[in-house]
Parts: sequence; C-alpha cells; structure tokens
Amino acid sequence: MPVLALLFAVFVVAFEELVQWRFGVVGVFAMVLLSVGWHAKNVTCSCVGAVVLTLLIVH
Repeated sequence: MPVLALLFAVFVVAFEELVQWRFGVVGVFAMVLLSVGWHAKNVTCSCVGAVVLTLLIVH
C-alpha cells in the first residue's frame, strides 16, 4: 500500500511539473483549481479548472 501511494505522489508531482513547464502560470492555476475543487467536492471549481486546462491543451 505505501508503494502505491508513493507512486501516485510521484505521478502527481511529475504531472504538475509537466503542466507548469508546458502551460506556465495559467496551467498551474488551473491545476490548483482542479485539485482543490476535487478535494473539496466543489463541482464548480473542478469544472473551471478542467475547462481552463482543456483550453490550454487545445490552443
């Protein structure tokens, strides 16, 4: 179980670094919105973060 948690943490950190490198400050802001909304179970915050990330990826 600790190995699975460690792998998940490494994946999350690597993904956040990739987003920051690729999309800059706006990408980090979108990731924060998405993760905070997910942890707080706030659908609006999660959706805004997801939409911003999608727009950055599509653009």
